[in-house]
Amino acid sequence: MGFTMGLNLLLLIAMVATNILSLYHLSSTLQSTKPQPLQPVPDHLLHQLNTIRATINHLTRHQPNPTTTTHRTSPPDLLLYSRISPIASSCHNHPDLLNTYMNYTPFSLCPHDTDLAETLILHGCHPLPRRRCFSKTPPKPSNSLPLNPFPTSLPDSNVIWSKYNCKTFSCIVHNYPKMGFDMSLEQTSFTVYRSELDLPIPQLLQIASHANSVLRLGVDIGGGTGTFAATMKLHNVTIVTTTMNLNAPYNEAVALRGLVPLHVPLQQRLPVFDGVVDLVRCGHAVNRWIPVMMMEFLLFDVDRVLRGGGYLWLDHFFSKGTDLDKVFTPLIGKLGYKKVKWATADKTDSKNGDVYLTALLQKPVPK
Repeated sequence: MGFTMGLNLLLLIAMVATNILSLYHLSSTLQSTKPQPLQPVPDHLLHQLNTIRATINHLTRHQPNPTTTTHRTSPPDLLLYSRISPIASSCHNHPDLLNTYMNYTPFSLCPHDTDLAETLILHGCHPLPRRRCFSKTPPKPSNSLPLNPFPTSLPDSNVIWSKYNCKTFSCIVHNYPKMGFDMSLEQTSFTVYRSELDLPIPQLLQIASHANSVLRLGVDIGGGTGTFAATMKLHNVTIVTTTMNLNAPYNEAVALRGLVPLHVPLQQRLPVFDGVVDLVRCGHAVNRWIPVMMMEFLLFDVDRVLRGGGYLWLDHFFSKGTDLDKVFTPLIGKLGYKKVKWATADKTDSKNGDVYLTALLQKPVPK
């Protein structure tokens, strides 16, 4: 840095000297009121100008080239992440989907094609908003919404149902009772201890209390209809839920319960600042179907947002038994977290030798 500044200073002095000599010679020729024939430049001035030019050329040749000294190659892990993360780098791989997505009439209502947008997102292309059309909203939304995060029913009028097979929440509850829309069943999801794989919220709060660790803020990754966030809300803990509208209005359901849905896929960087949350829960969506490298990025992004002393909760993570021992346990071990709870059990309905893992891990406090 000092060498470069010295060269720049010498160049500046040389250029100033050149300009002064040029002005001196010009002023001497303009002092006479009568036109004078052109006089040859004195030899001493020519010698001085040539010396200055030679100095400038010499210094320029030794000036560091910024294009060569500042060039850096992109980190290979960043290049890899750009292929699996929706930062628009993969949009060019799906021109047909992108062209369909951007085919709309300007200054009118946008097409209601959440499934198309989610297809792009899941392929690593998070397209920009359509800037010249207006987002559709339900024609007759409810004037009042339930304050209870476990209402007896969710208002159908707050959802655009055109893209779904069911046209009401009761239809979903009747035909798909395990999708998380039955509020009467959801009310006991995180409060009952059925097996070693369960971690009831009262027990979680007790663990944190004994460790003198207060739970205030958290993220629920792949949280479906937001039942974990709803239950934690009853204990004055704020949880935001990442969820996708895969075949059902999950985001709308979360919002109708007075909670915050984040419409992001598993491979996206969490839209949360570093070290600000106390708890991250990974639900059933986080499982062996995620590529191992993507799983590693997910875990280290969780580490990024967790504060020291915060908790990572892997809730009913399932994988093949051999993969849990040889792949996922060492992968989780890279974090260096304290194992507060580590329980495994066979997945009873699996034909592939799958097992469940429930783990509560505590991030170390920096020393």
